[in-house]
Formats: sequence, structure tokens, C-alpha cells
Amino acid sequence: MSALWTSGEVQAALSAASITAPFEATGVTFDSRAVGKGDLFFALSGETTDGHGFVTDALSRGAAAAVVSRDVEGARGTLVRVPDTMKALVELGRAGRRRSVARIASVTGSVGKTSTKDALRAMLSAEAPTSASVASYNNHVGVPISLVRLPRDARYGVFEIGMNHPGEIEPLARQVEAHVGIVTNVGPVHIGHMGSEEAVADEKGCLFAGMAKDAVAVLNRDSRHYERLAGKAREFGVSRIVGFGRSEAAEARLVSCNLQDSGSDVAALIHGRRIEYRLGAAGEHWVLNSIGALAVVEALGADVVKAAAILAEVKASPGRGARRLLKFGGGTIELLDESYNANPVSVRAMLAVLARTEPQSGGRRVLALGDMRELGEGADDYHAGLADAVAASGAAQVFLCGPHMQALWQRLAPAQRGVHRPDSTALAGDVAAALKAGDVVAVKGSLGSKMKIVVDAIVAASGGEAGR
Repeated sequence: MSALWTSGEVQAALSAASITAPFEATGVTFDSRAVGKGDLFFALSGETTDGHGFVTDALSRGAAAAVVSRDVEGARGTLVRVPDTMKALVELGRAGRRRSVARIASVTGSVGKTSTKDALRAMLSAEAPTSASVASYNNHVGVPISLVRLPRDARYGVFEIGMNHPGEIEPLARQVEAHVGIVTNVGPVHIGHMGSEEAVADEKGCLFAGMAKDAVAVLNRDSRHYERLAGKAREFGVSRIVGFGRSEAAEARLVSCNLQDSGSDVAALIHGRRIEYRLGAAGEHWVLNSIGALAVVEALGADVVKAAAILAEVKASPGRGARRLLKFGGGTIELLDESYNANPVSVRAMLAVLARTEPQSGGRRVLALGDMRELGEGADDYHAGLADAVAASGAAQVFLCGPHMQALWQRLAPAQRGVHRPDSTALAGDVAAALKAGDVVAVKGSLGSKMKIVVDAIVAASGGEAGR
């Protein structure tokens, strides 16, 4: 395996660094639990832990070197001493971006960032070597580590950028220097910190800061914030703007789609060219984001037809809509796992998918929801406002947890009410005990609501995976 970074390249990027011995690193990490042989380990200081406490272990496990800002007692191996390890990570990320010849895409949005990033990675990888952010590495640590990991031979790079407070996106966007940026949508997400949807839109629009020459902005043409976002893009010097969605004015336009519980058949016009494809993930939100992703592929100069064919293989990931068929009570149940995160937009999208998912004979639709976090003073109203979508989903029984879900509980029809509990730990057993063969159960909530506990309880109560 060729070196991702040599000590000489690290020295050139980090002029203030003092390196104790030459090295070649084949990977980079800040997580001591994930250190592999040949990795460059960054000892970052966080709110609760200090990476310097894991340097000795990282080196003993084969790390090529460790980036530190102070002496580490007992460390046996190569050290890269810098004044500040976080700043060093950012600087090395900038160096990784400068040396790269890849065409770069950046992705943000209130909903669908990670799914769109993953779809882009799949499509572009079919054409040429592609690097993309792993998991949800979209913050002040995740973005620079993703840039540092950008292989020198990559031809495409896809970087997710997130936020939950004002002022977070622009510095990350300036590190990425994308050729194409997409904002999937804007909704009342993190509104407790941001104050308004307009403020969220303005922050998302900072994705276009520091973009490369002749950059392209890809925006949701159906969004009421489209013009606001287009204005932000122009403020940052981006002149080519591509809209996607159902709107007749969209350059990447949905013509038709046949929505099914196992995916969708889609027809779209991408700059006037009709493309028909199968999408392996269910839901209209997936359809619209796939069209936005195809607009990004076109703007990057990749083969759109070849990319669209790959979308049949794209599936929702665990916690983000993955579907599991489980043995249960002499038959099976279907589990829709959306436990990773939730906001008013994504919950409605999930409920629409649940409505189109037919239970087996004798089965029901069952719903388990945890609180949506960071919605500010209007949190109870946002939760209560889901009542119409819950009713339309056809859920026969609804199980809720968290203080804000009490507001939705009060709006449910009495026949729909399962139980309301203070947290997911208290709720998990109730949901698992209520299920019977033939049911479809959907689970969703903000990460802080820990709805994976409910998913795990359902899986534990089952007889394991069933073949489809």
C-alpha cells in the first residue's frame, strides 16, 4: 500500500512541527480504538477525553506516528510535536485538498445529507476512484479528517458538511473548496439554536463559501428558500445555479415516479435529457434527493446515465430507513429502522413510507417515536403538528417517549394509543411485547432520544433475520 502521507509531506504542511523520525502513514485517525498499523494518530483534546492519554496505546498497536502537543510519558515511537493538534489536523486537511486533482462535491441540508453523500459515493465510484466522508463525519473534526484521508489518486471526493449552531458551515466549506455544492433542503432543524428557518437557510447557504473557480450550486427548486439560497450562492461568487425537484423551472426535474415499499421507478429530465432508473431505497424524499445527486454528477462531469443505473443498488442504511425482515411469532415482522435522527420533515417522510408499506395478512402498522430535539420554544407544537401525518400513515398503534411527545400523545385518536413513556428504555419492552406476526413496525427519534434501544429490543424479541 502506498503512503497516504510521508513525514516530509507532513513537515511541509505543518511548518511548526517537530518530527522525531521519518515515517510513512497509510491512514489517519483520531480514534485510538480504530488505530491500524501504519496510521497517523492525532491526539485531539475533547470536552471529556484527551487523545494524549491514548498515544502510548496507539503507537503500541502499530501507528506510524502520533501528532501531539505535549510530552507523553512512556511513548515509544515517532512523535510529531505541534503547538495545537486540532489546528494541525485542519492544516494537514488543507494540504490534502491542495494536492488533490479530484473533482469535489460538498453536501448539506436539513434532511438527507448522509443519504445523498452515500448515493454520490456509490455513483461516482462506479466511474473512477472516489473518496467520501465516512458515517456522519460532517463537523469541525470530521471534515478535516476526511480531507486528510483524501487519497492522492482520487478522481472524485464527496464531503458532508453539517451544523447545529450559527457560523459553523462557512469555515468547513472554505476547507473543502468544492467544485459543486448541494443543499438538499431546508427545514425547522436545530431551530432551537438558529431561531428561524430563514436563519437555517442562511447558514446552509454558507456551503458556497470558498468554492473553486466555475463552481456550481445545486438547490432544491421546490423549497420556499430557493431564492434565498441562490442569493447566498451568488454572494459567494457562484454564478451557475442548478435547481432540482418537481418544479417546471428545475433543470433536473422529476417527471414521474412509481413509489413502492421496496424502492421506486423514476423518470427524470436532467438538463433536458430523459433518464429512467430504479432506486433501491423507498420514499419520495429519496426520489427527490436522487435527482439532486444526479444533478451533482452532471455538474462534476461524470456519466449521468451510468450513475443512474447504480441507484438500483443504493439502499437505506441502519438507523436511516433500513428495512429488516425478522422471524416473529411463527411468522415474520418488517422493521423500518429510522432510529438515528428525527425532525419534523424527516418524520413526515418516514410516515409516508410507512403508509405505503403493506403489512402481511393479519398484521398492522405499528409506530414508535421518540422526541425530536433542538426545536426550541415551539417544540411541543412541532410534535403535536405530526398528528395528521400519523393518522394518514395508517398506524394502528402508536408508542411514544419523551416529554415533547406528550403533545402528540394528546392529539392521537384513543384507538391509536399504545403507551407514552418518559424515555426509550422504558418504552422498548412495551413495543416489543405488542408486536405480532405480520406487523410492520417503524421506529424513529432524534439521536439523543436513543431509539436504537427500541430497535435492539425488537430484534432481541425476534427469532433473527428471515430471508426475503
